[in-house]
Amino acid sequence: MKQILFSILALTLYSESFSQDTIRISRAELEAKSLNENLQVKLSKSEADLAQTELLATRAMYLPNVTASYTFTNTNNPLMAFGSKLNQERITAMDFDPGKLNDPKSISNFGTKVEVQQPIINMDAVYQKKAGEVKADVLNIKTERTKEYIQFELKKAYMMLQLAYKMVETLENAKTTTLANKKVMDNYYKNGLIQKSEVLYMDVRVSEIESQIQTAKSNVRNASDYLYFLLNEDSQGKVLQPTEALEYQGSLNSEEIKLNTNRKDLQAYNKSLEAYDWLIKSSKSRFLPRLNAFGSWEMYDNKIAQFDANGYLVGLQLSWNVFDGLKSKSEQEKYKSELTKAQTEIQQYTKQSELELSKASRSVEDADSRITFTQKAWEQSKEAYRIRKNRYDQGLEKSADLLSAETLMSQKELEYQQAIFEHNTALAYLEFLRK
Repeated sequence: MKQILFSILALTLYSESFSQDTIRISRAELEAKSLNENLQVKLSKSEADLAQTELLATRAMYLPNVTASYTFTNTNNPLMAFGSKLNQERITAMDFDPGKLNDPKSISNFGTKVEVQQPIINMDAVYQKKAGEVKADVLNIKTERTKEYIQFELKKAYMMLQLAYKMVETLENAKTTTLANKKVMDNYYKNGLIQKSEVLYMDVRVSEIESQIQTAKSNVRNASDYLYFLLNEDSQGKVLQPTEALEYQGSLNSEEIKLNTNRKDLQAYNKSLEAYDWLIKSSKSRFLPRLNAFGSWEMYDNKIAQFDANGYLVGLQLSWNVFDGLKSKSEQEKYKSELTKAQTEIQQYTKQSELELSKASRSVEDADSRITFTQKAWEQSKEAYRIRKNRYDQGLEKSADLLSAETLMSQKELEYQQAIFEHNTALAYLEFLRK
């Protein structure tokens, strides 16, 4: 008895540890949830942030470059020794003695130097920045399109969850019907009205339905987990349940289906062409003159941490890149080729999008037709089952015929629910393509 009680307690604790909280959620609540935590959206946003960060490097075209150094040297080189002493402001008349000039003693020099380089006009850097800004804008648009796609995936996953629950409900109803028929058959068998084989066929049908119910319940969990995955939330010990049942969303309107040229993915592709234009201009502008300012402040002494002598240097530099071995020319041709390739890819993508839109439209129409056909087949199978059930109760039908009619009715109902799901999914995908 103790072992039995212990086993019961263990099973109870086991079932409680694996129990799941059922959380009801509506379509509106799901659509209102933020998509910023979705992993795919995060990756897309990271790419956009990276492009924005790369733009920070373009600040070098108008901000100064400042460096500071502290240098120690010791030399007896005639030129360097005289120059170091001159920088230290320690030259005397004796230092012009030819013997000292030609064979000086070694001299130590401690030099502190602050250098500033200030860009003024560098058109190639300006165009590079504009190309980077276009790239950042393109990636931001792609992020918005990614959010739209994830929104579609959420709708689809929610409908998958609705279908899974509907399948469980349909199979549970089929099980109830089958058990009721089984009870009648068991009574018939006890009274010797039917053979054992007919009872066994019914037992097989019950086992079959129970197996299907188990699979349907697993599909509920799978659909719930996928929704949690899209939202990037923890699904441990939780399962979602839709508040709305799976219902027919209505047929497609008769207006002409056209590709929206302002769709965000097409916007991103077309805007990316601007980046190549700026890159080509940047490559060409490398032959334009550059104007930069420079300056330095220097302090020297023959002792460490002493700054008795100082001086400054400032200036402007106007420079031209006259010939760079055709490097810029090759770069221009490269960008032009990439631009042509991108234009062709956009044309191909646009054509593919038009084909996908037409295909999606036909899929909605086909799914709409399947709903009509499967609904009719389900209604006919229900009527056929009703007739056979009445005849069976009157002893005019075989158990096998009744079982076959019940199985067919259950199958047609499942097909009808599947057709509704496929129609609603196709309609949601068409709406996504038309945005």
